[in-house]
Amino acid sequence: MKKRMALLALWAVCGFTALSAQNLALKSNLLYWATTTPNIGAELSFARKHSVQVFYGLNPWKSSSGKSLRHWSLQPEYRYWFCESFNGWFVGAHLMGGEFNASNVDMPFGLFDGLKEHRYEGWYAGGGVTVGYQWMLSRHWNLEASVGIGYDYIKYDKYECGWCGEKIKSSHSNYFGPTKAALSFLYIF
Repeated sequence: MKKRMALLALWAVCGFTALSAQNLALKSNLLYWATTTPNIGAELSFARKHSVQVFYGLNPWKSSSGKSLRHWSLQPEYRYWFCESFNGWFVGAHLMGGEFNASNVDMPFGLFDGLKEHRYEGWYAGGGVTVGYQWMLSRHWNLEASVGIGYDYIKYDKYECGWCGEKIKSSHSNYFGPTKAALSFLYIF
């Protein structure tokens, strides 16, 4: 499944490259890189004030200290621009899905307290709304800041400890809250 999603994201990015200038942007989220998660996105403007993007992130690593925040995530999004595509304010609607395997992680603000003592493995799917702004840095380079809120259905298995142990339970959770934060650099073709 992971290989299929990676191939789909690669196909989407490569398939857009035949489009005309100023209609396609490749991007990467710096906040995602801060979690050691390589990521890439492609955004396509299909009208003066409308665009769609697909974003993919993959973190396959486990640290030598036993911390693990392995996951992949795919997030397509529609955007409406108040000025023009790739310039100024926008609002959007996004979907998201992915899988995770996390343990021995101390999350900020007391989020997901159980990750320090247990391992969680599962998948999620959801959607939400986005607001953001893009600054034109030069003819081809932009900087984007965006945030999103929404809903995720999370299905998971909980295990006794971070790298061993038996399954304690299988359950699900309904999450409402922030679903996206991005500070991205874009290259516009």
